[in-house]
Amino acid sequence: MEPQLSHHVEGAVATVVIRNPAKRNAMTAAMWRALPPLLEAFARDPGVRALVLTGEGGTFCAGADISTLRGSPEEAQRLAVVAEEALAAFAKPTVAAVRGHCVGGGAQLAAACDLRLAEEGALFGVTPARLGIVYASSSTRRLVSLVGPATAKYLLFTAELIDTGRALATGLVDEVLPEGELDKRVAELTRVLVSRSQLTQAAAKEFAGGRTDRDGHWAEQARGNPDTAEGVAAFLERRKPHFTWSVSTSG
Repeated sequence: MEPQLSHHVEGAVATVVIRNPAKRNAMTAAMWRALPPLLEAFARDPGVRALVLTGEGGTFCAGADISTLRGSPEEAQRLAVVAEEALAAFAKPTVAAVRGHCVGGGAQLAAACDLRLAEEGALFGVTPARLGIVYASSSTRRLVSLVGPATAKYLLFTAELIDTGRALATGLVDEVLPEGELDKRVAELTRVLVSRSQLTQAAAKEFAGGRTDRDGHWAEQARGNPDTAEGVAAFLERRKPHFTWSVSTSG
């Protein structure tokens, strides 16, 4: 099988699967390049309300394909950062479903997701120090925002792998599931995510990410928005709300 990002949509959830089993799902240059336009297509699709990123089989992603670093390490890193930033900027909720190794570029992608769920036994590592690479400033800041400066320094300075217990304690992952339970929990979580107000989620994602220049935009989107009336009515009538605002059409 050629290395690729496969994808499908089911029940308003898009799933992207990292597939390069011969190299533990390492990301090739072509795979890095393929991710931003794929995300853009899902962002435009009003039928997609959440996205899951995972790896084929028992590994999430072992990082970048090291062979890509032989030619131009700077270009390889640029491609990884562009893909990471596209994932972080995706306006709908994103979930990384992690099994096995989540290392290097794989950790970059997981960190760029909104939520990270891991199966017991997964291992995480940020490994540029093994290769003499300067980790991108944007990637470093994102890591610090997740785990704090002390743990970020530990991960970056040592390039050591940490287990799910430490990843959970430091905030690198949100939940750890027993073996065999990850898919079920991801399905439960995404069902919740797609049932909630996308207006609330999109605004909260920007605010939590530190953006400060869109307060007026979100105030305008919220003003007279039918989702608010629908949410209140559904609560009072003890029924599930039917939210209609979509980031795909509203921006």
